[in-house]
Amino acid sequence: MTAPILVTGGSGQLARALEASACKRGLALRRVGRPDFDFDRPATIAATFDAARPWLVVNAAAYTAVDAAERDAEAAMGANRDGPTRLAELCEGSGIPLIHVSTDYVFDGNKGAPYVETDPTLPTSVYGASKLAGEQAALALCRKAIVLRTSWVYSPGGRNFVLTMLNAARKTDRLRVVADQRGCPTAAADLADAILGIAARLDRGWRDDYAGLYHACGGGWTTWHGLATAIFEEAARHGAAVPTVAAIATADWPTPARRPPDSRLDCSKLERVFGLRLPPWRAGLARTIDAIFSAEKSLSPVQA
Repeated sequence: MTAPILVTGGSGQLARALEASACKRGLALRRVGRPDFDFDRPATIAATFDAARPWLVVNAAAYTAVDAAERDAEAAMGANRDGPTRLAELCEGSGIPLIHVSTDYVFDGNKGAPYVETDPTLPTSVYGASKLAGEQAALALCRKAIVLRTSWVYSPGGRNFVLTMLNAARKTDRLRVVADQRGCPTAAADLADAILGIAARLDRGWRDDYAGLYHACGGGWTTWHGLATAIFEEAARHGAAVPTVAAIATADWPTPARRPPDSRLDCSKLERVFGLRLPPWRAGLARTIDAIFSAEKSLSPVQA
């Protein structure tokens, strides 16, 4: 039996996208999540790992409730630091690679230019701090660890900005969206393809220069307001009503956690080392919107 790729975060949008991409490629992949695999129950981590006997682990599990983390730092650290720590130890003990997914929120967003992997980190939220602790643990404890920082991830399912905007537009014809935060939107399907592209390289043999930090997100950048506007432009192709989207400042939409004002990521290292470049964010968005409306159409009652 072929050893599988073990993917954590089983109910999340990235884990599901990885499973779909692996299926197209004919790859053996085991997607695991709660309750059988739970960072809050350390015994399940080792039990799942031992049962799967993987050749590669992709950690897509995380505590992603950015604002809630400000009130529950212990939960955020448990999922984003302690869980990856245990996974890194298990991968190191078995001599297999670990691909750990991190975030642009490890930066404060004040550089004024896209961040490269060697830029100093300075998270401004508990969530960002917990993710930074997790990537540091992975790199310190597993010699074959690859950390991928990504940003603004969305997919046709789950909870994400794209679906939030589409659902909001069904309730009102006027929305207010922050326009002074910049970043790189990333389709989960495109990130999954990149991760499996890395896996294909690793399957041909490990090289020590593979280990380390990489940035992996959709090509180009925009603001949350720009992303919202693009969402409705794409949705209009499917006959959806287009609301008015008013641009507002971060100060007009206060949140418990401070978001980085400019968390654009430079992904040239990923292309240089692995020959991989994610598609432009607008292309990934168009495919995602198409998938959302296609799924909705398939669920609609048949018209006589």
